[in-house]
Amino acid sequence: MRKSVISAVVVVAAVLVTAGLYWFQPWRLWVDQTVRDELPAAAPPSAAPSAPAESGNPVPGGPRTLATGTFISHEHATEGTVRIIELPDGSRTLRLEGLDTSNGPDLRVWVTDAPVKEGVAGWRVFDDGAYVSLGKLKGNKGDQNYALPADVDLGTYTSVAIWCDRFDVSFGAAELSKAAA
Repeated sequence: MRKSVISAVVVVAAVLVTAGLYWFQPWRLWVDQTVRDELPAAAPPSAAPSAPAESGNPVPGGPRTLATGTFISHEHATEGTVRIIELPDGSRTLRLEGLDTSNGPDLRVWVTDAPVKEGVAGWRVFDDGAYVSLGKLKGNKGDQNYALPADVDLGTYTSVAIWCDRFDVSFGAAELSKAAA
């Protein structure tokens, strides 16, 4: 009888440890993924534009920075900057530069309408309102690009969060400010 109780306890403990390892993925805290995306290049416009990019026509010349922000730390220490760049073809890219944060399970890049708050008060606000997921975080370090959908209004979506979807918490966030013209 005693052997069967011990065997049952061992099996339950093994299942719990396995589930805990899968859920928390603690090894990610020691494994960094560095990304070095180059600034994307769009095809040059085939004809001279007749109006500025706001009307849907391409912007002459090179990429133009529309908004910028600096990350603050939330659940994990996070550093780096974010830029929203408009390419000559009118497409927009969200670019993370010099990102340095912890690795974690199910990290996403979100643009949101939530205000960026320091401290614990800011950890969980980003899924309270509107947000658009730009996809999985490519790596926890380096420079990376994410295509920004054309329907994302920068007047509404005013912040960027590195969001852990598994635990519903922000690793870090940046408030977007309009770039000087």
